[in-house]
Amino acid sequence: MENEAYPTLSRLNRALSKVLEWATIGLMILLTLVVSAAVLARLMGQSFSWYDEVAAIMLAWITYYGSALAALHRRHIGFDTVLLSLPQNLRIATVLIGEAIVLVFFFLMARAGLQVLEVLAGDTLISLTWVPIQFTQSVIPIGAILFMLCQLLSLPGYMRLTAVGISLEHAEIEEEVETELEKNKDRF
Repeated sequence: MENEAYPTLSRLNRALSKVLEWATIGLMILLTLVVSAAVLARLMGQSFSWYDEVAAIMLAWITYYGSALAALHRRHIGFDTVLLSLPQNLRIATVLIGEAIVLVFFFLMARAGLQVLEVLAGDTLISLTWVPIQFTQSVIPIGAILFMLCQLLSLPGYMRLTAVGISLEHAEIEEEVETELEKNKDRF
């Protein structure tokens, strides 16, 4: 989420967005290659013992990093219509309370993730015994911290738009409708 009033945050948002986009895209490409290789191997009469475990881990990583990216752009499910129907003071208070709840949840998730890493010390994957489970599960605290960072970085712009009554969801929907109408105007 860009915000002209906060150029430093906007530059930081853009940089973090690019890193998360490339990480997510890279993981998706790698997952596609792993699954494709496993399918081809199976068709040739061979089977990799490790691909199920690795594919599941990669899918979890895609989910965590993708959700942080969605948080940075404020693209998670929301209820803008309900929020924007409130008076401005109550609207701002509601946003702050909602943000606090989200941040507390992800703080607790990061803390629990770190505790899980302690418990898993010394364990390895079943199929790839040289890969520590701590490495694969590190996405829990890292993803939670990234989500909190992304929420905080996108908050100033979101607050500004919410204060003046602009809906992120409605603007995106209206833009899509206009695009589709423009594409299909020759059909009617």
